[in-house]
Amino acid sequence: MKNKDNLDSKKVNKIKEQLARLREKLASENKNPSFPSKSEFKKTKDKAKQPKKEEIKVKSKQPKKEEIKVKPKKVKKEAKEQKAGRKEEAKKKVKEAKEKKAGRKEEAKKKVKEAKEKKARRKEEAKKKAKEAKEKVKEVKEKKARRKEEAKNKAKEAKEKKEEEKRKEEEAKKKEEEAKRTYEDELEEQLSEEEITGFQLEKTDMERMCNRVCEIIADYESVGILQSQLWKKFKLSSRDGSRLALKLERMGMITREKILEKERWTYKLIIKKTPVSTKSIEGAPCLTCPVEAKCSLDGEVSPKTCQWIEDWVMIELKNK
Repeated sequence: MKNKDNLDSKKVNKIKEQLARLREKLASENKNPSFPSKSEFKKTKDKAKQPKKEEIKVKSKQPKKEEIKVKPKKVKKEAKEQKAGRKEEAKKKVKEAKEKKAGRKEEAKKKVKEAKEKKARRKEEAKKKAKEAKEKVKEVKEKKARRKEEAKNKAKEAKEKKEEEKRKEEEAKKKEEEAKRTYEDELEEQLSEEEITGFQLEKTDMERMCNRVCEIIADYESVGILQSQLWKKFKLSSRDGSRLALKLERMGMITREKILEKERWTYKLIIKKTPVSTKSIEGAPCLTCPVEAKCSLDGEVSPKTCQWIEDWVMIELKNK
């Protein structure tokens, strides 16, 4: 704005100088005195004192032809240039205003775009976070399910292991029992109770034989005797000996105890009921006593005072 004011003031001064020169020329041509009249001087003075706008108005009132005559080519050119400059400046201002407006619009668009992008980014981030949270929850659930499954599998494996151990124990027990299994066991399974209790050897008094077997077993008392040894004494086969042992067991005379002898399972026979023996009374005088009918505890003849009984006991004691 200051530059414009300076240009305008310079132009006004130039115009004033030109007017002064023109006045001088007119005065010399009319052969008038060098000094103008008072009225003219006043007019020129007043014109000089008037501001720029008034000068321009005075000029516009003059006829166009005189203006053209008065204005030199240089002034005309300058006026055109000024006008063109003003137009250019006005165009520039309009252009700048448009550019500013366009810039503001562009900035507003950019801001809107940035806001939208920011919003979209936030939305995307929120989606990602939600997705991550879902994945985490899913992962936790899967982890929990895996742990549960692992626990189930472990429990199942432990159960299977336990069952396997139990089965192995049973198999081992079975094998042990099979290893312990004897000919007598097999025979016992094959024979019925009637066949065992009704066992009879040909041409043999079974009652007497059973008593004799029990007497021999009783001699060993609680230690017992191996049945194989016993059957050898009686010259019995393993089958007959086993059947006789089973018969005596069923009768409640003996008990059989399974033992390992020389890496082989067999039975040891132990007496349960000692049979009545007649040996102790075989030499007793009472059996052939002539006064047996008169013998009683309180009678004339009494076991308490019998000399024959006393002699018999003394003989028995000496023999033992």
